[in-house]
Amino acid sequence: MSQAGVIDNLRFASAALEQRGRVEMQELSRLAQMQGSTEGLEYHLRGGTTHDGKPCLRISVRGCVELRCQRCLEPLPVPIAVDAELQLAGTLREISEADDDIDRVLASRCMDIGQLVEDEVILALPMVPRHAACGRAFPAT
Repeated sequence: MSQAGVIDNLRFASAALEQRGRVEMQELSRLAQMQGSTEGLEYHLRGGTTHDGKPCLRISVRGCVELRCQRCLEPLPVPIAVDAELQLAGTLREISEADDDIDRVLASRCMDIGQLVEDEVILALPMVPRHAACGRAFPAT
């Protein structure tokens, strides 16, 4: 469980609740496994409904993650600015069989907010992090 807390996401959505907070590096174990680091990520989570009345969570995450450039292996700061709407689904089958571009998460009585923040940040990271132009000179081959 994260310090950000755990929510019943259906109740959170139906009551249109809001929570703001900060997730620290020690709560981001998957990011650490990717050799990423951060001084913390600010989040804002809001419950509500989609335009067609389905329960959803809206999450915003801001901060910076430091990765390693895959060219020069020097630190690469990656600004994080995530704004996502996640429709709540009743079953994993509903999620896997959906034939649209709607982002979904499983409705749960115990959703870990820190893990949700980490999920969204990992999805926002570049697949191959690298500087536009590395400052380190490489020998000609």
